[in-house]
Amino acid sequence: MALKIRLARAGAKKRPHYHIVVADARSPRDGSFIARLGAYTPQLAKDAENRVRLDVEKAKEWIAKGAQPTDRVTRFLENAGVIAKTSRANAKKGEPGKKSVERAKARAEKTAALEAAKEEAAS
Repeated sequence: MALKIRLARAGAKKRPHYHIVVADARSPRDGSFIARLGAYTPQLAKDAENRVRLDVEKAKEWIAKGAQPTDRVTRFLENAGVIAKTSRANAKKGEPGKKSVERAKARAEKTAALEAAKEEAAS
């Protein structure tokens, strides 16, 4: 059985609250789970101590048993010191799109043309 450590949504509409759970990978997001490891409340401030509550010992046990954490839970575990931090680089995400590059190029050409016209008028 493939186990995942993941988030299960709880809370009211527009007021999310998540449980950090160990579940079978095939079960639905809010379906049955095997164990509850903690909670995550994204509405709290990023520096609030109750934003992420996690039972570190249980998490270590489940990882030793072969449970694979999802990306978001991996970040929580890295911050708690359970897993070694890994470097992430998504270089494409930070790059501007095609149209933005074209607009910037056109703006630069227009500025260069204006500068050249000013220099000719001054001389």
